[in-house]
Amino acid sequence: MTKMPAEVELMAESGRLLASVFEHLDRLPLQGMSTLEINDRVEAFIVDDLKARPASKGQYGYGFVLNSSRNEVVCHGVPSADEVLQDGDIVNLDITLEKNGFIADSSKTYLIGAPPAPAKRLVRTTYEAMWKGIRAVRPGATLGDVGHAIESHAKKAGYSVVRDYCGHGIGREMHEAPQVLHYGKPGRGLTLKEGMVFTIEPMLNQGRREVAEGEDGWTVVTADGKLSAQFEHTVAVTKDGVRVLTLRAEEKKAA
Repeated sequence: MTKMPAEVELMAESGRLLASVFEHLDRLPLQGMSTLEINDRVEAFIVDDLKARPASKGQYGYGFVLNSSRNEVVCHGVPSADEVLQDGDIVNLDITLEKNGFIADSSKTYLIGAPPAPAKRLVRTTYEAMWKGIRAVRPGATLGDVGHAIESHAKKAGYSVVRDYCGHGIGREMHEAPQVLHYGKPGRGLTLKEGMVFTIEPMLNQGRREVAEGEDGWTVVTADGKLSAQFEHTVAVTKDGVRVLTLRAEEKKAA
């Protein structure tokens, strides 16, 4: 479950490369692009420019390099040539990357054009909730502390936290122990130790927390049709705190 320092450094290299994928996406004119076109651009960048492997492609039989979860889609949205991003949309792009045998996992919810104020507030609060969870990570803390920090922030803003999906340990495999719930009670759950590496990836809904699976067997939507947003980072527990392995350049001052 825990990683040796050399392994954490290899994971940090995967994380650095993955952060550059999002910086590449930031420069694209996402409005008017199909989610399949975005998928193909990301695949080319990972394979051709970064000389890395898109770890999601082929995992569990999945045929794409990212999940594109738009508006009421909570997670696992499948890229499509027919799904074109429009002014006012929000879309979460969830990407994994493997380099030197280790995988990093991260996601970001993009505002397309000028979404209405309630959508912007949901996205902002979800990002804040992820960071509340990240800042609770340190040796001796528990996963319950992390989940409580996330859920408390979400509830204060009037949002629900999806409970059907969670963060996870990560390393040579995309999904390793432990499960990282985005809700919980302080002092409960696994005690964190230096060298643990896992994702924190809360999904917040405008309405109820219940979700439903689409007919394609992948796409998960809010049960009430209201908006959902998500952010994700891969983090490592350090000697005295936390290191965000997928930190993007835009975030370095804030972190």
